[in-house]
Amino acid sequence: MAATDYKLNIPSIAPSGSEAFTQSLKVCIAAALFGGPVQYCKVAGVHSVSLEIPKENHSLIQANAIVRFLSLIGSSPWTFTSEESRLKDLELAEWEERILANLSADKESALKATEELLTREKFGSSEVPTPSEVIIFSRLYEPAATAKLDAFPQFKSWYLRLLALPQVITGIEQAAAQTTVKPVEPSHGKEKSAQATPQNINLDTQAAMHLPSPAEDILPKPGQKNVLITSALPYVNNVPHLGNIIGSVLSADVFSRYNKARNNNTLYVCGTDEYGTATETKALEEKCTPQQLCDKYHVLHRDIYKWFDIGFDYFGRTTTPQQTEIAQDIFNKLNQNGYLTEDSTTQLYCEKHDGFLADRFVEGTCPRCQYDDARGDQCDKCGNLLDPFDLINPRCKIDGHTPIPRDSTHIFLQLDKLQPQIEAWSTKSAEEGGWSRNGRIITEAWLKEGLRQRCITRDLKWGTPVPLPGYEKKVLYVWFDACIGYVSITANYTKEWKQWWNKPEDVKLYQFMGKDNVPFHTVIFPGSQLGTNDPWTTLHHISTTEYLQYEGGKFSKSRGVGVFGDNARDTGIPPAVWRYYLLSSRPETGDTQFVWKDFVTKNNSELLANLGNFVNRVIKFVNAKYASVVPDYSKISPEVLATFQPFKDDVNKLLGEYVDDLENVRLRSGLEKAMAISGRGNQFLQDNKLDNALFAGAPDTCAAVVSHALNLIYLLSAIIYPYMPATTESITTQLNAPLRSIPDAGSNWHETIRATHTINKAQYLFSRIDEAKADEWKARYGGKQQAGEDPAAAKKDEKKNKNKGKQQKKKDDGKDGEEKKEKKDKKEKKSKDGEDEEKKEKKEKKDKKPKDGEDEEKKEKKEKKEKKPKDGEDDEEKKEKKEKKEKKPKDGEDDEKKEKKEKKDKKKDEGDDEPKEKKEKKDKKDKKKDENEDEDGEGKKEKKEKKDKKEKKDKDGEGADDEEKKEKKEKKEKKDKKDKDGGDHEDEDKKEKKEKRDKKDKEEK
Repeated sequence: MAATDYKLNIPSIAPSGSEAFTQSLKVCIAAALFGGPVQYCKVAGVHSVSLEIPKENHSLIQANAIVRFLSLIGSSPWTFTSEESRLKDLELAEWEERILANLSADKESALKATEELLTREKFGSSEVPTPSEVIIFSRLYEPAATAKLDAFPQFKSWYLRLLALPQVITGIEQAAAQTTVKPVEPSHGKEKSAQATPQNINLDTQAAMHLPSPAEDILPKPGQKNVLITSALPYVNNVPHLGNIIGSVLSADVFSRYNKARNNNTLYVCGTDEYGTATETKALEEKCTPQQLCDKYHVLHRDIYKWFDIGFDYFGRTTTPQQTEIAQDIFNKLNQNGYLTEDSTTQLYCEKHDGFLADRFVEGTCPRCQYDDARGDQCDKCGNLLDPFDLINPRCKIDGHTPIPRDSTHIFLQLDKLQPQIEAWSTKSAEEGGWSRNGRIITEAWLKEGLRQRCITRDLKWGTPVPLPGYEKKVLYVWFDACIGYVSITANYTKEWKQWWNKPEDVKLYQFMGKDNVPFHTVIFPGSQLGTNDPWTTLHHISTTEYLQYEGGKFSKSRGVGVFGDNARDTGIPPAVWRYYLLSSRPETGDTQFVWKDFVTKNNSELLANLGNFVNRVIKFVNAKYASVVPDYSKISPEVLATFQPFKDDVNKLLGEYVDDLENVRLRSGLEKAMAISGRGNQFLQDNKLDNALFAGAPDTCAAVVSHALNLIYLLSAIIYPYMPATTESITTQLNAPLRSIPDAGSNWHETIRATHTINKAQYLFSRIDEAKADEWKARYGGKQQAGEDPAAAKKDEKKNKNKGKQQKKKDDGKDGEEKKEKKDKKEKKSKDGEDEEKKEKKEKKDKKPKDGEDEEKKEKKEKKEKKPKDGEDDEEKKEKKEKKEKKPKDGEDDEKKEKKEKKDKKKDEGDDEPKEKKEKKDKKDKKKDENEDEDGEGKKEKKEKKDKKEKKDKDGEGADDEEKKEKKEKKEKKDKKDKDGGDHEDEDKKEKKEKRDKKDKEEK
């Protein structure tokens, strides 16, 4: 025992559920978490823990006291922020002794009490657990492991967060080892099937995967392949949806797990991006401080990624002292090297609260679609990017006050001066690192256009302070220091962070993101690194994705459209299935779609029917026929064994392609190769007809088939590990083997599991999903209005747009403006020459069709009357008629005289038929007035216009065809019969109809 070590005495027999085990758990977790310098010592015949302190010649005999002592003297001590926080922690530890310990026998009451405590006291939000959290967690570790935690959401989130910490896991394992009690794995209400006790292990140990110890920092090793991986820092003001997850964190996790399965020295870091305007805006909406908002969403993101089996080596955040220190250091070096300059910009300023407004803090009416709540950077309705000065009637988001333009001084990064260095670096890096296609294209477009100086400061309060005098009220622009977050998060993980970030000769940096983040990672951040003249580790490979769409549309949290991280958990589908589907649909070269029916099909037809069927069939066969012991096939004839060679060749070929895909970050293609290897395994069983007959009739051949199949399953467990780690763990548990490394093609993968090795009982890897669930889930996550906004809101917006379009016709680009213009042109044209045209048409019809013209006009009027209610043109037509009537007194008389003259001349040409035709027209005119007024309520003056229109049409020689004439003639005969009864009340009817018409005109006006 070292001179500085303390002797920690643990009861050697501490059954599960006993007070002795709870005490052991407390002190072992504390020793691992706080770096306590202890030597464990098993002591028989005791029922409590103790800590011997040699220098002071005394011991601590209470578990809670030992926890607090270790938190102070360990290599990673707990640092309380104030005396108040220290006293509060002591109070919580006492609450565990007085209250919780007495409730532990009643599991539900204990969890309920802790749920209330978490809600009331708001503890448990610190990144490193406090001593009281260790004490309370240890007390509830076993009860929570078998409880249904959904009824206690606050406790569940806190419990799972602590359970995921590597130091906590180490402490649990240590307690189990010292007390000979196997660690309890949380089942959350699900019973785990029993496993047979292994009788023999016979494996090639060289094939094992070598994962780093959670207690040790992962650092680069000279002469080895050292891989540093980052995924785009998720912004802290939202809940990640499936597109966010596949676009960065999940893709990076696959590549990280692949490198670890290849036994490469690998570090994967990520964290929440917490500074900037969006955080301040969201905090205003949720009525909390930016820090409170960040604390809330950091935990939310972390829990979602944990559920998806994202294996970060460290998940941090950007609101840390390390972020401020490193970002300001880069800023100062850029300034010293002449790459920063001061300039002024014109911004909107709110006089009411005395502050400049960032783009997102300005709201107003969109100049394109007239949406009232457009932001200063973008309109959420039409999607157009905006400038705050483009908004109509701009207002401050904070207080509604109208802002004014005002100049503000800022610091600019002179990217134009850095362009030669950036261009030379990006050309080399893209070639050596094999950048993704869209990463190259976007970067080259920026460089081709020519880089310009870029503002890197903002008039905000929430951000990294600008380290210059006179800039005390400004912060660094979030996209200048966001990428620096990768560095500061690494610095929070290890004090030796410079070994990763300042040794480019030893480290390869791989970064994963959506395509919209490319310029910040290939131009701005590398430019900042180059400008410092420090030996930075710069980007080696960038892997970008296009967009994942949802059922033909976009994800929208506000409208409930799409599956978000917390929704996936609610479906009850395991994370492995979600990971498989997202990775098989990864938008590598173009946008892809999430489709529920496809989701169900891939689970049932690919995972279950292919991989699940192959693994389960072989292991069940070995359980049943060989008593779970791998058979010896050494007696098989060389001729029979030679028939297996095509199978091994096919697997090696696919394995080589798989490794090449993953090395070059072709993740979707790599998954296809993995499933193809599984498919080849199924084919191998079919070709050799593995069944009872083979077992009985050709035992040596059957043993060889089984052995090769088991080794292929072990190989599959390794190559699917990057994609479905939980599935891999299930397979290796069934095989009674450690995690396997991914070998090179051509290796003796078929000889890893050897004869006499004992395997465990078979378990199902996947379950069938009812196809009807696809429609159920689609409806649940389809939103309230798939095609757009809420109907009432859309109608309101349309009305607003229409009114504003009248006031700003020249600026109106929308549909309403175009329609109004067409209607206006139509009215003007009609008012100018519409009367002449109508008179001409009426005259032509009457002259050419003396017998059936009236019926034709009646038919036309009836069709108009039936059509108007359908297409909504009734009001418009009446309005036009009213305008004609108002205009006619001014210029209609001359036109009427002209028409009468034309009519008279035509009658002369028609000769003897004139008296008869004149009489018929007069009769028709009188009868037509009454009937037409009864039909559609139009006035006498309007009928006269119709008559003139017919006459004009007759002059031009227009008319109906023979079939129409025949039909109209029959109608006229019926009408003539009706006319014999007379119309003695003609004047009275006219008066009544005129009154109705005047009333309607008044209403329209």
